[in-house]
Amino acid sequence: MLTYEDCVGLCELTEEEIRAISEHEHIPEIVAAELGAYLVRTSEGESRIRRIILDDIRDAEAREDLKRVFELKAVLHHFLEQHPNNPKLSTASN
Repeated sequence: MLTYEDCVGLCELTEEEIRAISEHEHIPEIVAAELGAYLVRTSEGESRIRRIILDDIRDAEAREDLKRVFELKAVLHHFLEQHPNNPKLSTASN
């Protein structure tokens, strides 16, 4: 049986990136890990993950949750560093 940690290790995303997907989609983190594993394998999926994180940042800003804004910006920065091959994944659209 696979553990949550096993799933994280297999999906090419960090726990924080998975958490961002989980929050955005309102799904358990284990399901978000599976969704993220699927999405991260295509440029369209990478773009969707980027939009998810940006949406989460906007939601945190609307709630004036500055701590979460800071955390999510770090998540976005790391995601863009790890997935630089997609030209749509620039920080210019931030």
